[in-house]
Amino acid sequence: MLLHGIFPPITTPFYSEGNVYFKKLEANVEHYSKTPVAGLVVLGSTGEAILLSDEERRQVLKTAREATAPNKVLIAGTGVESAIETLKLTDYAADLGYDVAMVRTPHYYKKQMQPANLLAFYRTVADRSPLPVIIYNFPQATGYDIPAEVVIELADHPNLIGIKESSGDVEKVRKMVEGTRHVKRSATVTETFDAVTPRMLKAAEGNGQGGELVTIAAATGGSKPSSSAVSVVSGLKTRQKEVGFQVLVGAAQKLEPSLQVGAVGAILAFADPAPTACYEIYAAWKEGDLELARLKQERIAKAAQRVVGDLGIPGVKHALDFNGYFGGTVRLPLLPLTANLKDEVERLLSDIRN
Repeated sequence: MLLHGIFPPITTPFYSEGNVYFKKLEANVEHYSKTPVAGLVVLGSTGEAILLSDEERRQVLKTAREATAPNKVLIAGTGVESAIETLKLTDYAADLGYDVAMVRTPHYYKKQMQPANLLAFYRTVADRSPLPVIIYNFPQATGYDIPAEVVIELADHPNLIGIKESSGDVEKVRKMVEGTRHVKRSATVTETFDAVTPRMLKAAEGNGQGGELVTIAAATGGSKPSSSAVSVVSGLKTRQKEVGFQVLVGAAQKLEPSLQVGAVGAILAFADPAPTACYEIYAAWKEGDLELARLKQERIAKAAQRVVGDLGIPGVKHALDFNGYFGGTVRLPLLPLTANLKDEVERLLSDIRN
């Protein structure tokens, strides 16, 4: 599964009394589906997943899945403290048609979270998960920082395809990238090297284009296709691309330097209110225009640090309201921003409107 690009970890909208506002969730997802992001993360930390009931989590997954455009990769945050509950939610996400499961590090029993515990937890989940799995490390929230050495050891598991590393530690990103270079896998991509998922192929079949796989080289009398050969399935032209263990980062203010040391993309809370501004950094880097990537990085660095790093989900939600999405209220124990802080967010985003 290709995970290159920018992924917003979408928020969960609420009515003023606290119930989930599903119509606004649909509207936000439809809005993101028209942006250049590679896909969406549902039930990440920014989605206040830890504050939702199990039934609410399932309904949020279902609503977002139904509203997402078929060409966007869908990642479900399914991490719960126990492996068994994580797998239950992962199975549900798979039944809905999600493409990837993002599983945060268990952290409540911190003293017991030794390498052996994490290795056993993630290997058990990956062994039994119907979806490819990415590790989710967010020490600012969990108080636990999974060591790079443990990630490198886990990277050999065929169903553990990457990590969202939200520590903001660029040197740790470099270490994980270098330590997992030996991992070589093949991912199905479009003719223009965008991600292809089973859900996308199923959607193409639904368009009445048939489901038979035809290899262009074979159809024209060629020999066994190479990784560069184009195949057609359900009317969709695909090819194979070699990918390794994919490191995505979670700190927008560190995106450009993280890409420089080997990250392939990012899951960014700042991409919730500013998806295009974040994508522009990635696109400039991808095109090899490093000076432009640095300029685009400088443009958002201060706002990303303040809105996301300091103000957190209340800051992100007000930024959404300011930039044409629905942010709305947060759930207790989180509190909305004061009027002064709202003004500050708006000043920071005054030239980042997308």
